[in-house]
Amino acid sequence: MTEAEKRPQDGASNLVRADPVLEARGLTRHFRIGGLRGHTLHAVDDLDMVIAEREIVALVGESGSGKSTVARLLAMVYRPTSGEILFRGRPVSSIRGRRRVLAYRGQVPMVFQDPFSSLNPAHTIGYALVRGLKLHRPELDRRQRQAEAERVLAVAGLVPPAFIMSKYPYELSGGQRQRVGFAAALSYRPKLILADEPVSMLDVSIRIGLLNVMARLREEEKVSLLYITHDIASARYLSDRILVMYAGHLVEQGPTDDVLHNPVHPYTRLLLSAVPDPRAEMSVTSADVGEPPRVIDPGEGCRFRWRCPLATDVCAEVTPRLRSASPDHEAACHVTVPGSVPRVVAGTGR
Repeated sequence: MTEAEKRPQDGASNLVRADPVLEARGLTRHFRIGGLRGHTLHAVDDLDMVIAEREIVALVGESGSGKSTVARLLAMVYRPTSGEILFRGRPVSSIRGRRRVLAYRGQVPMVFQDPFSSLNPAHTIGYALVRGLKLHRPELDRRQRQAEAERVLAVAGLVPPAFIMSKYPYELSGGQRQRVGFAAALSYRPKLILADEPVSMLDVSIRIGLLNVMARLREEEKVSLLYITHDIASARYLSDRILVMYAGHLVEQGPTDDVLHNPVHPYTRLLLSAVPDPRAEMSVTSADVGEPPRVIDPGEGCRFRWRCPLATDVCAEVTPRLRSASPDHEAACHVTVPGSVPRVVAGTGR
């Protein structure tokens, strides 16, 4: 059985051609640090992405690569420095006023990494769900809110729902609290759920259950998901497409199987080399060398060149852009796209 057959999804190749739920065009977010004469942190630079109807897209990369900043931009927590976000073809920048912002956030809710911090420990789970429904779906009456809260808890695998609603956050396990987060997001009838490292704080033994919950949400509730993670193994299991970020730049994107079986960018290869292989012989190696990414006043050039064994002079002078490596598969690398890798001296031009 292939990896594509193992993943709980249907027809990823068709999903990319569906109508987009959300698009980002040239999305950029910078932060000023150190006062007026300080420096600029380039959290996200010139990012283009599309998420289609009923598609699961994985955004992968190391801590500090800009993944969570992307999620907060899409959720309207941050305003972009430049660029545009389109939700169902309409610019998000035109959304003004509390009611319209709440309506948008109900359509594009976030599920956070730490489920305990996103729940008020002084209130029950039922209170939290019903309170969210009052804000995002004011058309529902009291009985309808109660019924909807119980429905989404059952969809998230928390049964019996009435028992879960009576519990306080500290009375639930980490996995149960994270399922509550997905239930709350689902109760708003969203088009896209932004899941920011939703399984990273959970035991390995219960991660697969939550990944299956996300897959079911796509199949049964017809929602799209942006799954943000540093774990390529879970991205392989769940996603239709993978977007790889490094130091604020999107460096590779394409269908999951293409990116993982035929990685083009040296950074993607580095991430894959760090995934443990139980079939390999025991050895101690260091796949990662070089300096950490520079995102404060980075200037032109490839931001991975300080760690890249293939770097050439042009990598220090020109910022690479995404170019086609194969159908639906793009990468931003002067050396590996297009054509074969030339013979270069490691470290040149860094």
